Amino acid sequence: MTDEASPDPAAVIACLRGVSHVFGKTRALDDVTLDFQAGRIVGLIGPDGVGKSTLLSLVAGARKVQNGRVETLGADMRSGRQRRDVGPRIAYMPQGLGKNLYPTLSVFENLDFFGRLFGHPRTVREQRIGELLLATGLARFENRPVGKLSGGMKQKLGLCCALIHDPDLLILDEPTTGVDPMARRQFWTLIDAIRAGRPGMGVIVATAYMEEAARFDRLIAMDGGRVLATGTPEDLRRQTGVSSLDEAFIALMPESKRKLHRGVVIPPRPVGGDGQPAIEADGLTMRFGDFTAVDKVSFRLPRGEIFGFLGSNGCGKTTTMKMLTGLLPASDGTARLFGQQVDTGDIATRRRVGYMSQSFSLYSELTVRQNLDLHARLFDLPARDIPARIDEMTRRFGLSEVLDVLPAALPLGLTQRLSLAVAMIHAPEILILDEPTSGVDPIARDALWQIFADLSRNDGVTIFISTHFMSEAERCDRISFMHAGKVLISDTPQALVEMSGSTNLEQAFVHYLEAAIAGEDGRNPSEENRGETIRQPGESPAKGAPDDATRAASGGLNTRRLLSYARRETIELRRDPIRAAFAFLGSVLLLFVIGYGISMDVEDLPYAVLDYDQTTLSRDYTQQIAGSRFFTERPPISSPAEMDRRMRSGELSLALEIPPGFARDLSAGRSVTIGAWIDGAMPTRAETAQGYVEGLHAYWLAEKARQMIGAKAVAGNFELEPRFRYNPTLESLIAIVPAVIALVLLFIPTMLATLSIVREKEMGSIVNLYVTPVSRLEFLLGKQLPYVALALINTVTLTMFAIFVQGVPFTGSLIALAAGAVLYAFASTGLGLLISSFMNSQIAAIFLATLATMLLAVEYSGMLDPVSSMEGSAALIGSINPATHFVTIARGTFSKALGLAELQGSFLPLLLAALTLLGLSVLFLRKQAR
Repeated sequence: MTDEASPDPAAVIACLRGVSHVFGKTRALDDVTLDFQAGRIVGLIGPDGVGKSTLLSLVAGARKVQNGRVETLGADMRSGRQRRDVGPRIAYMPQGLGKNLYPTLSVFENLDFFGRLFGHPRTVREQRIGELLLATGLARFENRPVGKLSGGMKQKLGLCCALIHDPDLLILDEPTTGVDPMARRQFWTLIDAIRAGRPGMGVIVATAYMEEAARFDRLIAMDGGRVLATGTPEDLRRQTGVSSLDEAFIALMPESKRKLHRGVVIPPRPVGGDGQPAIEADGLTMRFGDFTAVDKVSFRLPRGEIFGFLGSNGCGKTTTMKMLTGLLPASDGTARLFGQQVDTGDIATRRRVGYMSQSFSLYSELTVRQNLDLHARLFDLPARDIPARIDEMTRRFGLSEVLDVLPAALPLGLTQRLSLAVAMIHAPEILILDEPTSGVDPIARDALWQIFADLSRNDGVTIFISTHFMSEAERCDRISFMHAGKVLISDTPQALVEMSGSTNLEQAFVHYLEAAIAGEDGRNPSEENRGETIRQPGESPAKGAPDDATRAASGGLNTRRLLSYARRETIELRRDPIRAAFAFLGSVLLLFVIGYGISMDVEDLPYAVLDYDQTTLSRDYTQQIAGSRFFTERPPISSPAEMDRRMRSGELSLALEIPPGFARDLSAGRSVTIGAWIDGAMPTRAETAQGYVEGLHAYWLAEKARQMIGAKAVAGNFELEPRFRYNPTLESLIAIVPAVIALVLLFIPTMLATLSIVREKEMGSIVNLYVTPVSRLEFLLGKQLPYVALALINTVTLTMFAIFVQGVPFTGSLIALAAGAVLYAFASTGLGLLISSFMNSQIAAIFLATLATMLLAVEYSGMLDPVSSMEGSAALIGSINPATHFVTIARGTFSKALGLAELQGSFLPLLLAALTLLGLSVLFLRKQAR
């Protein structure tokens, strides 16, 4: 469908012409033609999964255009060069709670990271960050890790990160999902203040809040990948002949969807019934260090009640819910379910509760059907009842068509429905739901609420629900308002409106929160966040049109962006104890275990003798072996059966069988055969043992001949006297440990570099690569440098451990080893980058990285068998394998006293490998989603 007729080309900030987009068999967009004007807020409305997010990502350049033409700010989004040029003028906030944020970084550090990416100098960054934090009410939380923020606070921070560089086009995909009404007011006040200073800035928003959409300049209604209608909110109401935008939304839907919708009917709750409350909280308190998240909260919920839990973002709603479910032990106070005190170990009580968390809590590697089946089994549903229960859930929540789809491929609304279905799979008596309808369209919300009503009124299920939709709160039997860990007031929705002197519930909510905030420190929150703190054009280099630093950020290799990623990766690594322990302790542990575990030394082989002769001569023969360091004598063998049994059990590696008449026959000059039974389960070990036995046998014969005949017996004999250089004692440890260092320095850095990028793909923060000016090379180098530094630290640690703990002598040049380690670190991390460039799952990436590094470091590096002895493809792999050349450097510096001059032939292959792997990573890493 075509947009409004004849738009002014000068005012068009983005346009789509015949755009279609397909995901597998699903057509997300179908021949869409639209124009977006500058200086306006344009809203996209429609059910979940109709193409809104796909359209926004195409306009932002985050997704590759399949069919049609997309132009943004005059740039063809098919062209990589034009996308790079226009990127600093676009801000994109993706769908999902904090999807573009980094959970281990603080609020300030996230903003500082984005400011660096867009080229702002330090003073401008700090000034801009301060203004944004003050305007969004996040200033008090600037040092709090993002992972500990509430969902609404993450959304506000995501907006701040999008606005750090003053864009000409702001693209927001459901930005206020999970944000409380008061914070939503602040959110849009901030947008209005920025627009006042930048009248030409365009804003494109997808939203599920119709009261929010009513304030936009223009709306685009979508369904099935097509545009149904465009116009102002008043145009759509007039076109559909209804009074509210919610009703207009429903009226615009196709008949097939419209006929499925029915208004929510909640009968009055029956009076009386079971007097025992379903949920009780008495002085419930939760402290995290010095911070009190929940402060003496008390309430009682009778069975079958729908109780709404409303409050500002970060006020403690989710923490309270977790204490009620037993997921979090309370610091003080008590919580009871069905009269039983909540105990984290009381599984029987917890089975009567269904909990849906605010954050994504499904198994991403399992399909919809498999997630439902797994949770049914976890709650011990009888196996025969599970298929019917899954069918019921899929029908009730409209999941029938996506049963074999992975959750990550579902739009937010369908993901919420699946989470709710999982919470209800075991038919609980209490449902604790943390914002279950966030991001869900009005039709789907009404369907969910009708389910809640039926469960409450027909089945007596108690529903404890948090929400930021005031229209939902009005459907509850009772609600409470919460702020800063305290419950402000609880009553029926109508009673709260009347007591506050307000005209509607949203005004009542804001009234009570403003009163609470004013009581804290005397501030008047109604005067806050109106935008006075947002600078107007010309006040600062960071305001108005993008500054020179931001524009310059779109071209060339920019060290500020590169180091920004390196700094962020270093912070994350430092704050992740598991990765840090794996990186440091894991390296030493591997060297210790493998260095001692892989040994080619064959010593102290257990042996025993089956001596049928029992003469002095036969005992003399066996004493020759007993005196060798290669063998350890065990008790004699009495029979062939015993010999077989002891060798089968592994007690013996060698059994000597001396035949009857051994001494007599030997003295008479007759042929004598002695049996040497060797355990051949390990061929190399067996062949070495055979050599030892044959050598000792020959030595004994020579000695006996000398005793019997005299010196003439050995007259004319000559000896070959081998002399071993570099490892005179032929100790395996001296040969193995340098090669194990090469193995560890390949395995650990490759693994960590691989996970650093694949983890961003799974979390969704890879979108920052797509929509910021950072190039693929800058991104990869920024990711690589911390792990190169880590590999060099490990090189020092492992070298010292080998010398001082394992006793391996170091005889060569430390400079040569260090130079080789630097090149090898770039090569090993480059291998990790290459693997991560085309892998999307951490599990798959770990498997591939482990397989690749073990094969390269063990089989094709010369660790056990010389590369020179390999043939064909094995020889080719060995010759280009970085591990081959570092093993040469490590062994040469440890054992052969080699320096830079002697090892220079190994440095060039390492350099070429590092550059090649980095180049291939740049080539294969996508700068857009497909």
